[in-house]
This record gives sequence, C-alpha cells and structure tokens, in this order.
Amino acid sequence: MARRRGALRAAALLPALALAVAAAGCAQPTGGGGGGDAAGGPVELIAPGKLTTCTHLPYEPFQFPKDGKIVGFDVDLVDLVARDLGVQQNIVDAPFDEGIQSGESLNSNQCDVAAAAMTITDVRKQNLDFSDPYFDAEQALLVKKDSGITDLAQMRGKKLGVQVGTTGQEYAEKNKDQFGYEVVVFDDLALQETAVQTGQVNAAINDNGVLLNFSKNNPDTQVTTEFATGDKYGIGVRKGNTALLQKVNESLKKAKESGEYDAIYQKWFGKKPE
Repeated sequence: MARRRGALRAAALLPALALAVAAAGCAQPTGGGGGGDAAGGPVELIAPGKLTTCTHLPYEPFQFPKDGKIVGFDVDLVDLVARDLGVQQNIVDAPFDEGIQSGESLNSNQCDVAAAAMTITDVRKQNLDFSDPYFDAEQALLVKKDSGITDLAQMRGKKLGVQVGTTGQEYAEKNKDQFGYEVVVFDDLALQETAVQTGQVNAAINDNGVLLNFSKNNPDTQVTTEFATGDKYGIGVRKGNTALLQKVNESLKKAKESGEYDAIYQKWFGKKPE
C-alpha cells in the first residue's frame, strides 16, 4: 500500500492533520521509554489518553477523509484497540515508504501503532513488529473500461502504474521483464487511480480491496484480474514494544470472537469475510 495528492479530497482536513502531526512530533512517551518492553507489562503511550496511529491517506476504504473525519476499516479496528485500552484514537498522516514501513514513524515517537493496510513482509519485519494478520488481500489490475486489457499479458509495450513502497510495486517489478511493460511509480493511491482514468498509464496494480472499491465508485474503470499473492495485513508497533503488541492482538482476537470484526468488515466491504 501508499498515497498522496488526494490533497483536494483532504483539503478540509489539512488544518486538523497539521495539528495532529505537530502534536505527535512534540509528544513524549508517558512514563518514559515509549513502550512497555515486557510481555504483560504496562502499555505506555506517547500521549496520555490517546492511542496515536500513523497511517497514509487516502487509501479507501481502509483509511480516508470524509466529512471532516478520517474513517475506514482500519480506523474502526484500531478504535477497538483504543477502547480496550480506555483511550481515544488519534490519527497522524505519515509518509508510507519513508515513515511507516521503514519503522521511522514509530521509532521517532510520532505514533504508537501503524495501521495502513500494510502487508506483513520479511523486509518490514526487520523494521517493526506486526500484530497477528487481520485482513487477507491479493493484488489486482485496474484498467479503463473496454480497454481490452485483461491481464499482464496484454501489457507489452504499455505503462503499468504502481504505488511506491508497496507489494504491488514489488510484484510489478518482478514480472516486468516477462511481460514487457514500463513501470510508472506514483506517490499515492489517488494519483495512481487517476492516472488510469486519464490515460497516463494503461493499467495499475495495487491491493484488490482498494481497486475494487474504486472501480465500484468509478464505472469508467474496472478490475479485470486478481493475482494470488497471499498478502496479509498487520498492525505495526515499534520493535520490542511487546506490551502494546499483546494488547493489539488481544483486541483483534476478541473482536473476531464477538462478531465485531465481521460487522466492521461488512460495513466497509458489503459482505462478511470468507
């Protein structure tokens, strides 16, 4: 996953986001240290009474601005974690590539958790610790309707848009020699999707959840195929922050057992998880 220049979409939120970033940048861990390093130990947060989440906007329907608020599937799940900790969630918009997946946003105490539809990978595990998986995803191909492009096999000599730092970019780079397309890199999802609509690229590859949602809302586009990659999303915490990681896993497990997870899934995807 990744994004940005949904600037027009997020215009109403910019003042609030700027305040959130400024506050997170100045916050100090409560009780020192920033993190409860012993299993079962106290959970320490960077701002009293708040669970601060780093994400990257927009990535609809996982996290995106709407009516002056940040909403989405990931937002609702982290709200459950915050509720179980007896605090409120505070969301910070951060760069995905340099900040979130690198672990820098967590290491610099900008946030307590990272929830950004982020696939668990071995490379990312070197930078941060992941919760248990909470969402199964695949890669998908977005094209303009009636383009005739149904798979990467029709992409020879054409341009394929990817989002920087994502598993979709990795998949595209791995297969470009075989299928002979040019990879075009975008900073965020919104730019990538718009590039398909305007013909800047012939197709785009990203997680199926976001591209299926986009094509549903933009009937001039369609998802023509999905690629079985076995991607699984996880919530990230600073490496060694065992106490918070344990609480996140407990909340996810409880939500799945109670049916809250299924209700949130159906709210954002129109069906229960398979």
